[in-house]
Amino acid sequence: MVRSIEQPPPETLPLDLSKYPKLSAAQVGHLRHFHNLAYQPDGEWSKMGAQEPLQEFLDAYRYQLATMAYATGVAHYHRLPTARSIFKPLLRQLIHKMLRREVWAYWFTTSLGGVRTDPSLQKLREPWADPVVRENIMYSGHLLLMTSLYAMLFDDDEFEKPESIVFKWEPLFFGLGDETFSYDNRSLQAAITREMARNGYVGVCCEPNVVFVVCNQFPIIAMRYNDSRDGTNKVDDLLTKYKAAWDKKGMVSPDGLFVDMWMVKQDFIVPPQDVGWTAWASTFMNAWNHDLVTSLYPKQITGFVTTVDGRVRLQPPVVANHYRRLAAESPSLPDAEKLSRAIALAKADIAASPAPPFPYTKPSFGYVAQWLSELGHTDLLDGLLAYADAELNPTWDNGGLYYPRNDTPFVFTSDHGVKWTHVSPFCGNAAIAYSRLNVKDGQRTMYAHPWTREHLASTPYVDGLDFAALSVLRAVWDAEQQALILTVKGWDFEGRLCPQNVTFEAVAKQLPTGSWAVYVNGRLTDTADVNGGDNFPVKSQVKKGEEVDVVFMRVGDVVNGQANGHAN
Repeated sequence: MVRSIEQPPPETLPLDLSKYPKLSAAQVGHLRHFHNLAYQPDGEWSKMGAQEPLQEFLDAYRYQLATMAYATGVAHYHRLPTARSIFKPLLRQLIHKMLRREVWAYWFTTSLGGVRTDPSLQKLREPWADPVVRENIMYSGHLLLMTSLYAMLFDDDEFEKPESIVFKWEPLFFGLGDETFSYDNRSLQAAITREMARNGYVGVCCEPNVVFVVCNQFPIIAMRYNDSRDGTNKVDDLLTKYKAAWDKKGMVSPDGLFVDMWMVKQDFIVPPQDVGWTAWASTFMNAWNHDLVTSLYPKQITGFVTTVDGRVRLQPPVVANHYRRLAAESPSLPDAEKLSRAIALAKADIAASPAPPFPYTKPSFGYVAQWLSELGHTDLLDGLLAYADAELNPTWDNGGLYYPRNDTPFVFTSDHGVKWTHVSPFCGNAAIAYSRLNVKDGQRTMYAHPWTREHLASTPYVDGLDFAALSVLRAVWDAEQQALILTVKGWDFEGRLCPQNVTFEAVAKQLPTGSWAVYVNGRLTDTADVNGGDNFPVKSQVKKGEEVDVVFMRVGDVVNGQANGHAN
């Protein structure tokens, strides 16, 4: 790179930065919270403890880690696409945590089977420790998508190499010796595909004997990313068989919700009890089955999310199911009246049978928020997020934003209303964050247009940023304006100790050949003639709580018929 330029560029930035959105404080806070959790010492799971102690339920570590990974992915792809250096280490660290034995060791005992998922069971099965070889799509499917997402976003083949995914089964005082199970991304995909075939392509079992619609969405998306990298089309062949299998079983129940699960040995469909798994499945099924997901939405959302007197609320299933029945029987009844009657009926149900039939609460608030974000229903999403910020105790810690655990499902209020109070670690650490960081059709767009090696090798980006030292609010490449735009902010941890000043070096990479200028806070600071492959670094300083704009802009030549150095 030569530090010369033929024509002096403007002294002030000839570009309006206001048209490039920045992350909100809450969005940055969620990413920082992911960072705080992911970089805890191995074996430390602060703020991630679940209702169920053996990692078998829906707020287990694996679901939190996977959802944080997916939120990291949508934030990078859709919002900060040129900030690779803050997202790649974070996603890699989340995968590292996903491979920890604390996350997958539950499978050894779960593989024994049980009467809750197989009422015909007379004796327990022989257990096995390998968490991905058979069944257990609720772990293997997420791991496949996490590693496929990593490869797609960063063109990194780390997990595509032989024996790059390793499970070491080494209990201290149990067993006949240590065991090691080695895979890579593609052999993991092959194991999942074999399991799908074994069940006639209805899907892979989560727990023994039961197939859920939702858990089989994640490997489907992963296969699409892998096809993009391999130049194959395996996912379409699988989807043809998958859709045909569910056409026979009946994926959609009469009330419009997706069925809860299929029991394999009994060949029995379990009908849905609430909107939770429908919302979660729809969030990711929208990637490949948009028409079905959007066509069912109006029927699915009724009663579960209500808007009365301008207040958007998620209703507990015991209330929502009464509301839906009243809506079907008396469609002309005002919404406020339907809700009031549904709450009264729910109170009567609880009085008659106060003990819940199942000891744990499904994290439906998080599922529904993700669903609304993917389908772009921002009015309802904003209402739920406003409710979360008002009622679910938003908490800032070390620069990170989360919603602390609350095991109480809901409470009836003195004004004959009802308030949702349940916050699982899945919801408070990951799912609300996902809904804030996602965009409309976020999964669908990534599925249709995964980043390719060619795209990543030719698109400019900023390197050298350390998320532990500063936050990134804006990081985009505007090809039309030939501008690489970055905005960073010094951390301000709500009174906690953090550096007053941080010196950073932003390195522009893969800029097109030409004359370039760099502007810091709108003022010209440096120029250079860049040849293909040159780096263009700039050092700057950001103060605690303050923002700094850094813009690399091509100057002195013609872009879109206009002299870029003199654009308005």
